[in-house]
Amino acid sequence: MPLINENFLKLKAGYLFPEIARRVRVYAAANPDKHVIRMGIGDVTEPLPQAVTTAMHKAIDEMSVRETFRGYGPEQGYDFLRAAVVQNDFAARGCDIAADEIFVSDGSKCDAGNILDIFGAGNTIAVTDPVYPVYVDTNVMAGNTGHADVVTGEYAGLTYLRCNAQSDFAPALPTSHADIIYLCSPNNPTGAVLTRDKLAAFVEYAVAHKSLILFDAAYEAYIMSDAIPRSIYEIPGARSCAIEFRSFSKTAGFTGVRAAYTVVPKALKGKNKSGDAIDIHPLWMRRHTTKFNGISYIVQRGCEAVYSSDGKQQVAGLIQGYLANATLIRQRLTKLGLIVFGGDNAPYVWIKTPRNATGDSTKSWDFFDTLLHQAQVVCTPGAGFGLAGEGYVRLSAFNSKANVEEALSRIERVLGKA
Repeated sequence: MPLINENFLKLKAGYLFPEIARRVRVYAAANPDKHVIRMGIGDVTEPLPQAVTTAMHKAIDEMSVRETFRGYGPEQGYDFLRAAVVQNDFAARGCDIAADEIFVSDGSKCDAGNILDIFGAGNTIAVTDPVYPVYVDTNVMAGNTGHADVVTGEYAGLTYLRCNAQSDFAPALPTSHADIIYLCSPNNPTGAVLTRDKLAAFVEYAVAHKSLILFDAAYEAYIMSDAIPRSIYEIPGARSCAIEFRSFSKTAGFTGVRAAYTVVPKALKGKNKSGDAIDIHPLWMRRHTTKFNGISYIVQRGCEAVYSSDGKQQVAGLIQGYLANATLIRQRLTKLGLIVFGGDNAPYVWIKTPRNATGDSTKSWDFFDTLLHQAQVVCTPGAGFGLAGEGYVRLSAFNSKANVEEALSRIERVLGKA
């Protein structure tokens, strides 16, 4: 029999979102007459922008003609898309990013996990808490942690940067050395954003400690405040210490189409066991071209259309619709007396659970079950995002306005009885 990667055995029983799906399936099977409204997983619900589908239809037609048919494309992405990304996402905001530093992929979740392929054992890893579970679980799979504590669920070997209400869920700098730091802004799950000063402090730390920041900007399009950076490369010095992940999923509704990109500046350095400086960009180039064949020409033409005049207008309409949902969630739950965070520059609303009969905050999974069984509304329990997430739940604004209004009315009826 082949030996297995025993690091997988360290993982907790189930990834958060499949466990949510399992509980919902069990409930729905037992209650087929109940209409369940899903506001847990961050999946979009509205159709692709017309500019995108028009471009993809045209690309499909090209693929049906010998003269315009395309087979394998460049693994890093077609030049037309990489140039559009640079011009619209970075040059327009004063960021010095070159087209050959852009690597197009099928998802930022994939890249956030795959990036560990190019880093060796022995790095100290810092993650925020609460945290997007992929950052933790992929480090467990890669062997960068010990076992999980049986009480807290936290993994030995990881540095947890606590986020709480007192700091508006912004993480503090590591108090000891960290080789790799995961940051996400706007944050999943809390909806918090990192101010320019806060992000600059992390860049300053990384430069001083020769650390690498893995910056997840999948939700940057939801930032409405000009004072909040949408890219870490808006901060001086970030080219020498940060990799940025971007996605078309939540920006333009590509969750089922699959498209993203990662920025790996050529200024980034790592080191080998001898302490010699090694360029990171060629390592990711080799990994990307060896293990990935690129996303389809059709999808990349759809991505390019996101940056067209019509595409920008239509995407902005999608984002405004989801943000309007987030505002509605914030307002109505606040009126119920709940303590609410996020939802203004992000599509997620982070909610403190109400107090139970003993005066303590209701456990996250208990409140999840309450909303599912009594309101037929699916949220995401905060405990699934880490120790500091206990006592909170996340609601996603990714839904139709009608569903959001109905879900809120149900929640109001249930909590009004409490």
